[in-house]
Amino acid sequence: MARNIQSLERAAAMLRLLAGGERRLGLSDIASSLGLAKGTAHGILRTLQQEGFVEQDDASGRYQLGAELLRLGTTYLDVHELRARALVWTDDLARSSGESVYLGVLHQQGVLIVHHVFRPDDSRQVLEIGAMQPLHSTALGKVLSAYDPVAHSEAIEADRKPFTDRTVCEPADFEHILDMSRARGYAADVEETWEGVASVAAPIHDRRRMPVGAVGITGAVERLCRDGELRPELIAAVRDCARAVSRDLGAGRF
Repeated sequence: MARNIQSLERAAAMLRLLAGGERRLGLSDIASSLGLAKGTAHGILRTLQQEGFVEQDDASGRYQLGAELLRLGTTYLDVHELRARALVWTDDLARSSGESVYLGVLHQQGVLIVHHVFRPDDSRQVLEIGAMQPLHSTALGKVLSAYDPVAHSEAIEADRKPFTDRTVCEPADFEHILDMSRARGYAADVEETWEGVASVAAPIHDRRRMPVGAVGITGAVERLCRDGELRPELIAAVRDCARAVSRDLGAGRF
């Protein structure tokens, strides 16, 4: 049986201790409660503080949970709320567009698919919830990169490899596409990730007006495009869906 990592166990116990009882605890209180030497406890607290999981009050020197831990917890809750709020609207989008609908969020330098509505026909399809898509070539990824500063940084710093002859990889060209996406309110992918496949996506914002995800449709180029351009009625439908979910999340009118 694999052994647990003692330092991680101690850090977890420290976070649980700070999460309950007194709002702030001193070094001596933490060390004695966990049966640790002060030097050991201080080293763990210093590391947690550097990572933002713990904060130290300047006046008293006592420790409390940090903002980064709250952000991680909020992100977990936000994804579940996002999916719950989007269920009806994504079903409507699939029916009105006749195409597959995907809901994605930023995760580990890519786009994590958290909800997938099948194309409403009898064709064989594979559920892609949990799949990852690249940031730089997909419509979901590009619209997240355009609106979310963290996604933007990760897309710029990543190795933007070409998937097809149409994939945009050069930094200046990629930035130009992001500028256009922000100006238009949506992003497109026409055979940049998969041959014969096109997609369009729009950003979803929360009550703080922060980008929390993106929704888009994906299908065959011949269905999504007309005369080489994405069909405007499909773009409008995707943007309407994104605005509806954003409103349900408390973002108001966009």
